[in-house]
Amino acid sequence: MNKENKGLNISAKSFVVAIAVILALMILTYLLTFLIPGGEYDRILDDSGNTIIDTQGGYHRVEGGLPFWKWLLSPFLVLGAEGSGALIAVLIFLLVIGGAFNALMVSGLMHYMLDKLVHRFGHVRYQLMAVLILFFMAMGSLVGSFEEVVPLVPIVVSLAIGLGWDAVTGVGMSLLAAGCGFAAGVANPFTIGVAQSLAGLPMFSGIWLRALSFVLIYLLLLWFVRSHAKNLPAGTNQTEVAETHVTDPKMDRGLLLFAVILGTGIVIVLLSGFIPALRDYTMIIVSVMFLAAGIASTLSSGMGLKNMGHAFLQGIITISPSIIMILMASSIKYTMVESHILDTILNYAVETASSMPKAGLILFIYLICLIMNFFIPSGSAKAFLLIPLIAPMSQIFGLSMQLCIVAFAFGDGFSNVFYPTNAALLISLGLADVSYGKWARYSWKFQLMNLILTSALLLFGLAVGY
Repeated sequence: MNKENKGLNISAKSFVVAIAVILALMILTYLLTFLIPGGEYDRILDDSGNTIIDTQGGYHRVEGGLPFWKWLLSPFLVLGAEGSGALIAVLIFLLVIGGAFNALMVSGLMHYMLDKLVHRFGHVRYQLMAVLILFFMAMGSLVGSFEEVVPLVPIVVSLAIGLGWDAVTGVGMSLLAAGCGFAAGVANPFTIGVAQSLAGLPMFSGIWLRALSFVLIYLLLLWFVRSHAKNLPAGTNQTEVAETHVTDPKMDRGLLLFAVILGTGIVIVLLSGFIPALRDYTMIIVSVMFLAAGIASTLSSGMGLKNMGHAFLQGIITISPSIIMILMASSIKYTMVESHILDTILNYAVETASSMPKAGLILFIYLICLIMNFFIPSGSAKAFLLIPLIAPMSQIFGLSMQLCIVAFAFGDGFSNVFYPTNAALLISLGLADVSYGKWARYSWKFQLMNLILTSALLLFGLAVGY
């Protein structure tokens, strides 16, 4: 592996391509405000104080449209919109990751750790791939981790390159796996938990179909990532890497500190699946732990405080252009909400569903959730928006609410790792130095195969009376 301790780098080409894609989507969204009339559903507070759609009040037309100046400034105005706290938290999270990760790279600790891992696992790299994919899928499916795994993505990407694969393989083993687990939702508190609570179902009930989905999706993902990796040109000579690895006591001490501190953060995130009070703070916990792990390990490995501070600041500067991408992507939902076209689109969908057979209806609900996920990446926010609409549809058309919630989870999760409006995807691709175009060309085949598989699972659930 390359021993030169280079810092964090984000490709200018990748950044420009991502900005161009998001700008085109912003323009398209603004054009929709001229074509789609304004409308809104009445909203009420549920027993927990959450804002949900009042299906009794119904939908009514209101004045739509959005002034051009407001659309132009929407990437900044979104910071003052409702729910902007989560967006601000993501931006701070991004800066912490950039600073700490750059310090780890400049200190040489990251390269040392990767050399050590290749030395240990180079001869069983495909077994390691299977374990890593399972780990990240479990993180997504059992505790709802998605944004929280972002700090681990560049580590897995660097490991994948060290094992003779490429960067997209690393993203596939980490973020794509987390997204698939998040969507399978065996016990995901942010999608299944919230949705079942809103629908009046026991928390995490009906687990067998979601567990079956997890297994089948895992096998599909492992096959897909492994097939891509096997078809790559010959990479790093693993024997040569193993022979050149030299033990350094200071680096080992720093590595131990990094593993213990970050590992503690991961354990706390895992515990959030059993301790509801922790669920709102998982991103903060990971940020603090990654920051502490980065500072403690780099200082312990022999890097001076001044050099560490300089490297941390340089990492923040390097990663900061990604903030522009995230604000632009977030402005798309802002434009739809402010112009009052989001509820109109939902109302069109509800009216369209009324003429469908059950098999078509469950797939249509899946499609609605897929479309809404483009504009509203947050799973819990989407649950509060869509479940009050899906629940009456379930009762009127005789569909199982459990099956509708599985369709909601599928629609919410998989596209998180494909849509350019998702902040975690943009951050991860930037850290991995993978352009959005390259990622889309790599992952669209998996998305298509997975869409067929999950649609079949929904039809199977309908056939067996799930």
